[in-house]
Amino acid sequence: MGFLDKLVGTVRPKEGTPVKSQVEVRAAVLALNRTTAPWHVREAQADEACDLVVEWKIVDAQWYEVFGKAKLESIFKVLLKLDAEHNEVRALDKEWTVSWNAGIPTLAEVSAFRGQKTETSFGLAYGFTETGALGEIYKYRFSTGEMKSPVKEAITAAGWSYKAVVFGKL
Repeated sequence: MGFLDKLVGTVRPKEGTPVKSQVEVRAAVLALNRTTAPWHVREAQADEACDLVVEWKIVDAQWYEVFGKAKLESIFKVLLKLDAEHNEVRALDKEWTVSWNAGIPTLAEVSAFRGQKTETSFGLAYGFTETGALGEIYKYRFSTGEMKSPVKEAITAAGWSYKAVVFGKL
């Protein structure tokens, strides 16, 4: 593995890992979805120019209250493009701004950031709870690694490489 691979986060499968089909890789990444996680993987829409999107569940009613309390002003998505010819998944991070209107999030694409990003947000607040007692109101921690690590593991377990894209096409 070269220096640039390490720098941007390219991960290759362990030597001897059997290579699975593109259909199996897609299924393995989609299988990472679970209701308890604040992120999910979905099929890309036609205008997204990729195959899969990993994103925070910020527009999910179950989660936007949590994200709202965190007062997040920007989030990011990981765009994934499956390349069966090279047995690799190219990954590109794109940042989006979040505006809050009556507690409901609206996303707008930020064209200033394209590449790879590592970020952690966290917070904790104490105050009077519904019972009137002093206690924890909310606690959160959002980390890009929480999204990226399981995706990288699923891809490399299928014998494919996870190639972080900084320059060039997805």
